[in-house]
Amino acid sequence: MENFVFHNPTKIIFGRNTEEKVGEETARFSRKILFHYGQGSIKRIGLYDRVVESLKKAGVEFIELGGVQPNPRLKLVEKGIEICRKEKIDFILAVGGGSAIDSAKAIAVGVPYEGHVWDFFERRAQPEKALPVGVVLTIPAAGSESSASAVITNEAGPYKRGIYSLLIRPKFAIMNPEVTFSLSPYQTACGIADMMAHVMERYFTPTKNVELTDRLCEATLKTIINNAPVVIKEPDNYDARAEIMWASTIAHNDLLSTGRIGDWATHAIEHELSALYDIPHGAGLAILFPYWMLYVYKKDVERFAQFASRVWNVEVNFRDLESTVLEGIERLKSFFKSIGLPTTLKEANIPDDRLEEMAEKATWAGPIGNFVKLEKEDVLRIYQMARG
Repeated sequence: MENFVFHNPTKIIFGRNTEEKVGEETARFSRKILFHYGQGSIKRIGLYDRVVESLKKAGVEFIELGGVQPNPRLKLVEKGIEICRKEKIDFILAVGGGSAIDSAKAIAVGVPYEGHVWDFFERRAQPEKALPVGVVLTIPAAGSESSASAVITNEAGPYKRGIYSLLIRPKFAIMNPEVTFSLSPYQTACGIADMMAHVMERYFTPTKNVELTDRLCEATLKTIINNAPVVIKEPDNYDARAEIMWASTIAHNDLLSTGRIGDWATHAIEHELSALYDIPHGAGLAILFPYWMLYVYKKDVERFAQFASRVWNVEVNFRDLESTVLEGIERLKSFFKSIGLPTTLKEANIPDDRLEEMAEKATWAGPIGNFVKLEKEDVLRIYQMARG
């Protein structure tokens, strides 16, 4: 087990009608905020009105900036920074899923910075200050509601890059599973793949003797797997939605990272896919993760066999562990397919004429991954395997 420091100060406010507390929680930090959200879904489900009512009741003045797209764009971040500076805003409330939250986080680090916010994403600078951020979560997936990371797409490339800074961990996250009832089966499935990928990035580690966090990862994955078909079939099943929503947070709040080194190659590989073709991040991960597994599993066959056995209930063949591993990977693919996700680039209507470009962009800063270090040629091979 590695040395670690675990500190997650995000206040989680979970359950029915909790969005009614957003004004009270926000007022602890500011009386003038940026209210940041997506493309209108919060208005269709009535959440916008409830948030506005709560903010007004608490005496919080707000300026709105909607329009966040999936795979959030740098251009809107720049607009948010300009608004915050002009209006002297000192708090950002993100209402939405990971895209709205990540966009808010990028604005938060950009406002006090004298250079361009993209410097952080290109690793030319590290954030030293940030505006505080609060969250009302609507889509369980990214785990951004209590994570220290954010991912933004620069349309100029396009380039999709991430940052990690404790400064951007939200101050509070309000999570009402009821607001997820209106999510489509496909949105729900993409979120499920995303949160599972967050766990698997941590699970496949070069670190030895991490039994406790192995078991926590396995329990989180099994909870997601057990409840996924329920929320797809019964979208207004509160208990199943609650399990999925809380699992998405646990998957990415760094608890499962304690004492171990994560991999994160598959995320880097997928970022280029969704940057170029705007595929939902979770769908891209559903395609790529099994092929990453097929490419690297021989590095630690025992760990992959453990994954197959403990997570997918594959009977271990001690005379041929590789057969156990391959069955586990196949069950992962079958699961993604069963909830309506693509498992090849072809199924997602993604052409194969820019694979080398994506491989080069994925490794722009050098080899990626910690379980196995992947060069450009390795990434290209994984893309090729995923063509279908």
